[in-house]
Amino acid sequence: MDSIKGQEGIQMLLTAEQQAQEIISAARNQKMQRLRQAKQEAEKEIARYRSHMEDEHRKKISESSGSSGSNVKRLEEETGTKIQDLKNSALKVSPEVVGLLHKCVTTVRN
Repeated sequence: MDSIKGQEGIQMLLTAEQQAQEIISAARNQKMQRLRQAKQEAEKEIARYRSHMEDEHRKKISESSGSSGSNVKRLEEETGTKIQDLKNSALKVSPEVVGLLHKCVTTVRN
């Protein structure tokens, strides 16, 4: 009789262990499923963010390249104006510089 009770107890323990393993296995499966779902959601969010940032980058590039032509034209005009101002200044001081050079070259020092 004691051996029957002992076997019943062992059988009960084995059954409980099997149920515990099933519960643990189900919990692991649910965890893996939640991790896969979280990974998929994160990948979707990353794709949306990347797309948004690429759109902003393209927009900035198109804005800057569209105005670069006008910037080049403006810079060329400013450069031309500055060059002309320098030439005019050089023409104004040229006679004075020539006179100073002539004086230095023709003066003899002892």
